[in-house]
Amino acid sequence: MNTSVSPPGAPPPPSAPAAAVPAPNVVREGFLDTPTELVLHHGGRVTGLRIAWRLVGPAGAPVICALGGIGCDRHICLTEDPRQSWWQEVAGPGRALDTTRLAVLGFDYLGSGQSTSPSSSVSSYDQAEVLLRLLNHLGIGSLRAIIGGSYGGMVALAFGERSPDRVAQLIVVSAADRTHPLATAWRSVQRRIVRLGLEAGRPEQALQLAGALAMATRRSAEEFAARFAGEPVSRREQHLFAVEQDLLARGAAHMAGQTPHSFLTLSESIDLHRVDATRIFVPTTAVAVREDQLVPPADIRALVARLPRAHLCEVSSLHGHDAFLRESEQWRALFAPVLGPIMS
Repeated sequence: MNTSVSPPGAPPPPSAPAAAVPAPNVVREGFLDTPTELVLHHGGRVTGLRIAWRLVGPAGAPVICALGGIGCDRHICLTEDPRQSWWQEVAGPGRALDTTRLAVLGFDYLGSGQSTSPSSSVSSYDQAEVLLRLLNHLGIGSLRAIIGGSYGGMVALAFGERSPDRVAQLIVVSAADRTHPLATAWRSVQRRIVRLGLEAGRPEQALQLAGALAMATRRSAEEFAARFAGEPVSRREQHLFAVEQDLLARGAAHMAGQTPHSFLTLSESIDLHRVDATRIFVPTTAVAVREDQLVPPADIRALVARLPRAHLCEVSSLHGHDAFLRESEQWRALFAPVLGPIMS
């Protein structure tokens, strides 16, 4: 939207209506601290629960909860360093999720960031329970939507099943009601790498290798073919491939901020994920990325077939599973009709 600014002190043209003033981007953040015990879905208990949260947008505006993959935290947008915001291209003033019109809520997952890290296995249902307690803490009666990609989509589905009266709709990208065995195979190897690194006293190198393998599965075959078809470089009797160097660099960046414990906890949580789609009556838009290796479109179609109130949307992206983080214009086009008047 284009706006014009009059010189200081100049009155507006007599026939022009008063321009709407965008609401300020208020940033509120804090911790939910509660002595109430949290009984985990797979067994175990958490006492002294602490959840770190962040809410960006005008007070009183409709609230949307945005949830990403296991490496994403409460810093969705509008941080002092944009590199710390995992959805800066999608959420913020004038973005697809316009924080002058709505408020965007994020939190550190149970088991990561500055939230409590249980010693027991964590379920997507546990994350949904944490979100419910956070809404109660903040006095938010109902969410306009939960928009979740990857693990965040799993949590959205779990919340929709358990607390349907607290959210108007779900937008789920690259997530299904259960994980694909091939994706579990890849993540199982990643976890083995990290555990081996811990035993060898080299956790940072292990996280980097696990992250490199993760990046190999998260992008599309078409992107790799387009970017890394060149010949390797020989150094000291070793061949260095361009794709190899890129994956190691991206793997390190992908794991930045994660600890071995948080990675192991949330990676396992993905593969433990199971929800009953037939019991999710919240209107749901499920988005499949045709080039996604981790969550094949067939799994999204099967999810939609089991959901009572669902709409399927299929998109293409060379970014594969990472399309949720990259395709800002595709998400703008998708969110506008789904979210309705608050985005117009």
